[in-house]
Amino acid sequence: MPNRSKKYRAALATVDRTKRYTVEEAISLVQAMPAAKYDETVEVAINLGINPKHADQMVRGAVVLPNGTGKVNRVLVFARGEKEKEALDAGADFAGGDELIDKVKEGWFDFDTCIATPNMMVAVGKIGKLLGPRGLMPNPKVGTVTMDVGAAVKAAKGGKIEFRAEKSGIIHAGVGKRSFATAALTENVAALVDALVKAKPTAAKGTYVRAVTVATTHSPGVKVDPLTVHTEKH
Repeated sequence: MPNRSKKYRAALATVDRTKRYTVEEAISLVQAMPAAKYDETVEVAINLGINPKHADQMVRGAVVLPNGTGKVNRVLVFARGEKEKEALDAGADFAGGDELIDKVKEGWFDFDTCIATPNMMVAVGKIGKLLGPRGLMPNPKVGTVTMDVGAAVKAAKGGKIEFRAEKSGIIHAGVGKRSFATAALTENVAALVDALVKAKPTAAKGTYVRAVTVATTHSPGVKVDPLTVHTEKH
């Protein structure tokens, strides 16, 4: 076991490692732990009963958190003409066509979310090797390739997060800041888990939401009873 700080060990001592808390109890517990010098992100790890090695069991999607993420999300939209104007009117930080693609080729990545209209995807595909590894490539499965760029921009600015199962079947996501009200974070976790339940692959068998853990950026994790955060019976 790696050497842990005195603050971390003190936080760990407040947790019953044998217990599964309600999601509200778990969030309250991590919020009461010794704080960092900045407003930490509250993170959730969710272990799903899937095998992502099989294409028909991959879980991927997006959800708008009802209380936002607490982060400033810089949005870029690849679009031309009226759609470029629509994106800027909706609050996009950057919008345009080939000139933005050229900037990305030169190493510019001052944005957090990338949206594109379908007719721009051939051009955007030319920088896919630059956007993909950073998780920025627009994808219709998560609503970032769309003609309704205004709605997509507003969703991205309003707390939309993307999720994708790792090879181990675990979803990791930030669901807000430590300074949020406990009730707001609880609602955000519930929204995420409900979205995962809706995205359940038909090929997945047995218990789907197997384990849930809540933590802040630097705190130990607190185990949550999955039945307290979603509505699916299993």
